[in-house]
Amino acid sequence: MKIEDYGLISDTQTAALVSTEGSIDWLCFPRFDSGACFAALLGGPEHGRWSLRPAGAITSTRRSYRGDTLVLDTEFTTATGRVRVTDCMPVRGRYPDIVRVVEGLDGEVDMHMQLVIRFDYGSVIPWVRSRDHRLVAIAGPDALQLRTPVTTVGHGLTTVADFTVRPGEKVPFVLTWYSSVDDPPAEIDAFDVVEDTMTWWERWIAGCTYEGPWAAPVRRSLLTLKALTYAPTGGIVAAATTSLPERIGGVRNWDYRYCWLRDASFTLFALMSAGFATEATAWRDWLLRAVAGSPWQLQIMYGPAGERRLPELVLDWLPGYEGSAPVRIGNAASRQFQLDVYGEVMDSMHQARRIGLSDDDESWNLQRAIVDFVAETWTRPDEGIWEVRGPRRHFTHSKVMAWVAFDRAVRAVEEHGLPGDVERWREVRDEIHADVCAKGFDAAIGSFTQSYGSDALDASLLVLPLVGFLPIDDVRVRGTIEAVQKGLVRDGFVRRYVEEPSVDGLPEGEGVFLPCSFWLADDLALLGRVDEATELFERCLGVANDLGLLSEEYDPVAGRLLGNFPQAFSHVALVNSAFNLTPDGVSGRRW
Repeated sequence: MKIEDYGLISDTQTAALVSTEGSIDWLCFPRFDSGACFAALLGGPEHGRWSLRPAGAITSTRRSYRGDTLVLDTEFTTATGRVRVTDCMPVRGRYPDIVRVVEGLDGEVDMHMQLVIRFDYGSVIPWVRSRDHRLVAIAGPDALQLRTPVTTVGHGLTTVADFTVRPGEKVPFVLTWYSSVDDPPAEIDAFDVVEDTMTWWERWIAGCTYEGPWAAPVRRSLLTLKALTYAPTGGIVAAATTSLPERIGGVRNWDYRYCWLRDASFTLFALMSAGFATEATAWRDWLLRAVAGSPWQLQIMYGPAGERRLPELVLDWLPGYEGSAPVRIGNAASRQFQLDVYGEVMDSMHQARRIGLSDDDESWNLQRAIVDFVAETWTRPDEGIWEVRGPRRHFTHSKVMAWVAFDRAVRAVEEHGLPGDVERWREVRDEIHADVCAKGFDAAIGSFTQSYGSDALDASLLVLPLVGFLPIDDVRVRGTIEAVQKGLVRDGFVRRYVEEPSVDGLPEGEGVFLPCSFWLADDLALLGRVDEATELFERCLGVANDLGLLSEEYDPVAGRLLGNFPQAFSHVALVNSAFNLTPDGVSGRRW
């Protein structure tokens, strides 16, 4: 299955991917970072899968979410009839459930179910037994319970069932995770749960205030962001998956089931612009809890509950999606020094204060400590926004975001009356600005460059006018935009940079980067080139799958999505660009 062949269901604490063939091929219980999961996307059906589809040949397939919800309907047509499979995850109490309902629509359709349960990323085969009209699978701390009126039988190391549905007949299946030391959870009514789940999502998205020409993709993007939220803490993970490749068959396979600080201000801006103050507050509060402590110990990413230890491991028993190895869990980049994230944290707090979220002395004290830290470290090289695994450099984007940290501190004093050493902060802000303009700009090519002393281009520099470092009409900003268009645009989309082993320590090859493409649309809109910006924006919308979901990257030659899926940052960039391009929308200037 291609990445775009999957749909997302979620209960705002867990997530699963459902394919067009009726299989659930990626599932994590009880949190995004749990080891209890199916992992067929990374290893094949033998490593876990729950398939529910017609037994015979399928002549056509249609699928859609029910309105603005995460209830997914997939209709299969066969030679003998038509059937619908409805999938959802009820927004849960203590235990997570996946509910699947098979409904006959026309004729008679023979159905086949196969359940392959493997815990710990496909490596652990559980003990499976029938008990009181339910199937129970246990291995170590994890247990799964399947309830259905259909008779199931063991076949090898899998569970199967065959049954027939006719018009009006509905057959429920409920799979529930619980701790193996607890009593099995009580039975739920699958039919009621589907309706309740629809109602929950409809009520939530009713808070959306965007009414522009791209209402449908904006609403779907906001629903996706909510689906990627770990509700108990407010943290929003970058994606629901790990190790989906940035190049098919390549090694750029990373674990994105974590919360990146870099996404903070963009996400906060998108949520507030769309009217979701509660979610914005929860995200801001998660951020404050996660980074609390010494700024010297601040990480670029954390677990959904604020976990700091994210050791990177290779799962060598999994061959990887379409042979893209290695498969990784954890992320070693969590230990990198990335100067830009301090600016992102300061900017997110600036946005929160600017849009009226409640503030307190503790958060400002933390910000002051961050500014003091950046004052001591901004002259150091770092790994940068793209988390390179090559040598540290003086990345221009990183220096710009160090400038942002001081600029937002100064504005907190000037605009909100908070106490601080504003004169010193202004001096450092001006020093960084002069340093970037002198060392990060190449007059020969008329553009800012990826790092000091380099002539390489980098799409991260498109954010310079978005964060207020220089105005959009500055000749250096215009030159940078033009250079990116000439040097980094491929088939109408933007690459992050020209991959070279000397830059990031990895083999070349990845798709075009969708968030950068949205940033270029933002810059073009600020330049007044609205038609050109709109064309690029709609081109990006066009690569979403039939459910409106985006991954991180796209292969314009093969015409398929790449990278972990769905990608929060892509959907955040979509929402912000939609506002920027909408008449009377929110300005793209975040300062």
